Amino acid sequence: MAVLAPVLVLCAFVLGFYNVEAKSDTLSSLDSSFCYGELQVIYPGLDIDKCLVIPKDQNFREKVSTVWKAPQVYYSGAQKKKMYVLVLADPDAPSRTKPTSAYWRHWLVVDIKGDGLKKGEIQGRTLTDYTPPTPPQKSGFHRYQFMLFEQPPDTPVSLTEPEKLSRGKWDLQTFITRFHLGEPVATLQFLTQNYKD
Repeated sequence: MAVLAPVLVLCAFVLGFYNVEAKSDTLSSLDSSFCYGELQVIYPGLDIDKCLVIPKDQNFREKVSTVWKAPQVYYSGAQKKKMYVLVLADPDAPSRTKPTSAYWRHWLVVDIKGDGLKKGEIQGRTLTDYTPPTPPQKSGFHRYQFMLFEQPPDTPVSLTEPEKLSRGKWDLQTFITRFHLGEPVATLQFLTQNYKD
């Protein structure tokens, strides 16, 4: 019986390790820690209120890439009289191992009214139309990051002419600094890969 105990512990360790390694749909602690501030993103069949990997079942990865339009975005902490800036970007373009086109700008809306945001209505000025997450085949998982910033009063936010010409290689930090946006008030991200992979 004394010999059996170490064997059972070893089996549990090996099986547990195998389980973690076999599940590529789990988030790392770094990816999990990105989300804060109670931002909620709702697609027709998928409600995202924490960092997660888009499940492959029910064709969610295909739907988020090819079927669903811009999601509803809720922020319960929005203040009625404040304005907000919403960014959706992919820091992993064209792949997480070689992000040579990061940040890829998928959506940018400014002048968002706080009272609408509380109800899931994006009432603002769109600087970059929503483009769904479409990671290239065989490029692995990409992070799609929603960042909500409080827009300083009387600060018109815009893109430069070069920024308007390309969504890729967007210098997000320069944009944040240029308009004194500071840290996001809320963030949310999901990971997905090409639905054919």
